[in-house]
Amino acid sequence: MYSRRAFLTGVAGFAAVPAFSAPPETSLRPTVRPEGLFRRAVPSAADLVDRAALGGRVGFAVADAATGQILEVFHPLLPLPPASVAKAVTCAYGLDRLGPGYRFRTRIMADGPMADGRLDGDLWLVGSGDPVFDTDTLAAMAAELAGLGLREVTGRLMVAEDALPQIFQIDPQQPAHVGYNPAISGLNLNFNRVHFEWARQAGDYNVSLDARSDALRPAVQIARMRIEDRADPIYTYDQIDGRDHWTVARSALGDDGARWLPVRRPGAYVAEVFEILARANGVRVQGVHLAPTPPEGATVLVEHVSDPLEDILRGMMRWSTNLTAEVVGLMATQAGGVRPADLRASADQMSVWMQDRLGARHAQFVDHSGLGDQSRIRAHDMVQALVAAGPNGMLRGLMRDIPILDARGNRVEAPSVSVVAKTGTLNFVSSLAGYARTRTGRDLAFAIFCGDVERRAALSVAERERPNGGRDYSARARRLQQQLIDRWALMYG
Repeated sequence: MYSRRAFLTGVAGFAAVPAFSAPPETSLRPTVRPEGLFRRAVPSAADLVDRAALGGRVGFAVADAATGQILEVFHPLLPLPPASVAKAVTCAYGLDRLGPGYRFRTRIMADGPMADGRLDGDLWLVGSGDPVFDTDTLAAMAAELAGLGLREVTGRLMVAEDALPQIFQIDPQQPAHVGYNPAISGLNLNFNRVHFEWARQAGDYNVSLDARSDALRPAVQIARMRIEDRADPIYTYDQIDGRDHWTVARSALGDDGARWLPVRRPGAYVAEVFEILARANGVRVQGVHLAPTPPEGATVLVEHVSDPLEDILRGMMRWSTNLTAEVVGLMATQAGGVRPADLRASADQMSVWMQDRLGARHAQFVDHSGLGDQSRIRAHDMVQALVAAGPNGMLRGLMRDIPILDARGNRVEAPSVSVVAKTGTLNFVSSLAGYARTRTGRDLAFAIFCGDVERRAALSVAERERPNGGRDYSARARRLQQQLIDRWALMYG
């Protein structure tokens, strides 16, 4: 574990690195002059890009991670969507503003006296934005509440989710039903997703919607599903009387299956599941009311404290969870003294921070996860940020290992370079940014952005989940990224 001071020291120390002024458009040297026939046989970066035949544009930069010396670039000033590589910036933003040891706290509080198993007053469920809060954790809190002897609440269940602004969805341009595009609030449960499962039974379908976890499957009413006889669209969504109402095309179901659907009213979702779990533990709660904050005299009965932010971010970087990135970004913005009205306002603050702290002058984000395709960053700026964070800094420790593959897609057992990085994928967008360590111990910082923005923009919203040609584009982009890393290991290792 690195301290917040160590992380910030690495950021501040970047100001002394002069190599990033006025980068060339294609290469630092007019002609690469490798010594020896072996290195002369290495394909040029331009040849590799041409062979990939991706369409759209490609931009990359690679530098010595310790000194900031630029080694090779290709359209480094071209702004392209970073996709989930934006989460690496969000990590740095959160660590700077909140610190690696920051913890989220979810509380159950009493507004009134409690005696003989009865609370004369309201019971409060108070969130702080915890992005990894789940049903098992909520069940443990309900059991602990029952362990205090509480059996009856005369008042209401008050739900406080105003620790963060309530946001209906991350990106309005995504299909309505994708689970990676949920709502955001100060109370989040199961990444604000509900589990939809179906099975053919006696000529019809048995469907269920629940807030499942590893151990529990509480059925919920906040989300409802109706099967309809149609071909398209596969899913429709509407909000009626404060509930998520879904329909699904019967022709798309097959015999059985399951998927996660997004939740649009997280506070009401958490409240319903809590009522179910409290009742299972013998605690009667009636009536739910959403309110901003508990009164000053309220007493904490139960508190759940999350893992440290550093560990939460490590999980986010591994699984690329959009909700976690958005919550951390919003919290970091608020820690800087700004209460953002929406994700775009918070992302603007992160863009300003990246310029001030990491020297990235032209980055522009619309969210903190990279889901929105209007975010733009230059490869040059991303590499500058990676150098600023340091080749052995905390950010590197949060990135995941990227396997090196051969031409057939098989993992190389003893590669000439080891890579930790953040990947990013949208339809017709593929990005990779991180650190590569060669056998000689030299550390390289790199960023590769590939994007056919025009082809992506031509997709309808319905096509964005699985468009024709999307998987092939991603596969060819990933292969190009591997080839470029192989080249840099040979040329600059």
